[in-house]
Amino acid sequence: MYQALYRKWRPKTFDQVVGQEHITETLKNQVKTGRLSHAYLFIGTRGTGKTTCAKILAKAVNCENPVNGNPCGKCPACLGIEDASVMDVVELDAASNNGVDNVRALRDEAVFSPASVKKRVYIIDEVHMLSTSAFNALLKILEEPPEHLMFILATTELNKVPATILSRCQRHSFKRLDTGLITKHLQYVAGEEKFDLAPDAAELIARLSEGGMRDALSLLDQCSGAEHITVDSVYSAMGLAGNRSTAQMLDNIASHDSAAALELFQGMWRDGKDPAVMLGELNALQRDVLMISVAPKSGAELTSGGYDSRTLKEFSKKLTPAELTVQMSAVQDALFTMRTAGNPKTAAELCLISLCEPSLSDGLPELRARVSRLENAVSTGTAVCAPPQTAPDNEPRPEPMPEPEAEPAPEPVTEPAAEVPDDAPPWDEEPPEPRSCEAAEDDGGNIDPGEFAEFQPEDDFLDKGSVPVQAPLSSGGDWAAIANRAESMLPPGLRIWVSDPTQLTGELNADSLHLYANPLLAYGQLNNPNVLNTFRQAAGDVLGRPISVTIGESSGGSAAVTRDIEELKKFKEVHFTGGN
Repeated sequence: MYQALYRKWRPKTFDQVVGQEHITETLKNQVKTGRLSHAYLFIGTRGTGKTTCAKILAKAVNCENPVNGNPCGKCPACLGIEDASVMDVVELDAASNNGVDNVRALRDEAVFSPASVKKRVYIIDEVHMLSTSAFNALLKILEEPPEHLMFILATTELNKVPATILSRCQRHSFKRLDTGLITKHLQYVAGEEKFDLAPDAAELIARLSEGGMRDALSLLDQCSGAEHITVDSVYSAMGLAGNRSTAQMLDNIASHDSAAALELFQGMWRDGKDPAVMLGELNALQRDVLMISVAPKSGAELTSGGYDSRTLKEFSKKLTPAELTVQMSAVQDALFTMRTAGNPKTAAELCLISLCEPSLSDGLPELRARVSRLENAVSTGTAVCAPPQTAPDNEPRPEPMPEPEAEPAPEPVTEPAAEVPDDAPPWDEEPPEPRSCEAAEDDGGNIDPGEFAEFQPEDDFLDKGSVPVQAPLSSGGDWAAIANRAESMLPPGLRIWVSDPTQLTGELNADSLHLYANPLLAYGQLNNPNVLNTFRQAAGDVLGRPISVTIGESSGGSAAVTRDIEELKKFKEVHFTGGN
């Protein structure tokens, strides 16, 4: 009868256990010296060798002829424990025997001496599944165990085991196996089983096993139906052909090709792919690329294993960590929305469009991501260009217009030079110096703003990055009252924009208020329905009538702010006397 590979190739001695030498060497030395504990706790993820080592230890402590701490595998005790005919070695699953009555029955039976071997051994797998009362019943016998008794507990969730149990056990932590160790062992097993296993296919299986040898052997068993086990056959057998489509999807996103991404999504949807599953796989790939980007040396150990390192490194060159984090947040938001959305397909399509077209989002995280892309391009010397706009193939291309025939240029007409009057100033005369405010006031207080164009401000309060803001066309008092009222109603994080006139001003007409926000900072924060509703309510409270509110980016023009007298005081060359 055929036996599964993970059972057929299950280690029979400590020396056959792969990748857990820090545990197997300790247990071998304890068996050789006889310094054995009455209770062991094996901790680790699935398929790392916890139960296997527990059975080997049970055989080793009862073996009649141990070899360097390993069971001989030939004596009646070893053979009986192997085929489960020895009743003194009991293996229990705490998931199905988790009640206090089960543990009490075990405790009552454990006091009797073993019938055919040296020690009575109880192996309790998934011990964290025991109830609180069952743990309390087990605690009594762990405190005062008989000489002939040994407990070997195994768990995948250490945090669920009570501290009273932990303090009475010798703990050993099983680690996930390295991909290289699993690959090497798979090639050895494939050679013994006469499988034609390609090296890259073995590496792919090792990555998919996530550090568990049992899972790796099960995956190899599943792929063994193919005559030649290649990467393609592994993808096909595991149902992972969609991973390549997901990688192509991320490549379209990195290239900002919305049309290709939507077309690929449509094909996957027609093939029966659930939109939420597709976005989940995309999120997993983005996470793997992020791990490679932020941890180039050890990132391979942190990935899911569904993609080779070359693919992940290529994506890490195309997408910055800031872009990846923003994209992952967008995908997770879409997954959350799809739980209650009436049409998950539409939600997924909107998510893909926003990923391919980051310019459609004006939030601060998206802005940082776009800036990081530019910084990365500058540091690497690569060009960042917008995707080419190509005309559809089914539309006729316009024919080039014929160039008009060149007309002969008219001959230049020489006009007599204009006579210069004798009293005209010479060309090299210096322009008149600007007048002071005192002189301007003597002329009636008319100050031409152009006279101060060459003055330099004392402090750089109008820096190169500042953008002209809009001034209200109505009473400044009304806008100030509305701004103060809105500021008291907004969250603390938004009040800073309202109180800064370089970031926000308002233009109040009869029944409307238009807000002008700095496009670099304030606009992205204030362009929100909730914020506009707050300004609408504030304006109504101040003016006593309903007011409509709109918002736009600030710019120069006829409504550009005119510097008042307080701004002019910042200039060194201007002096004021009297008045304000």
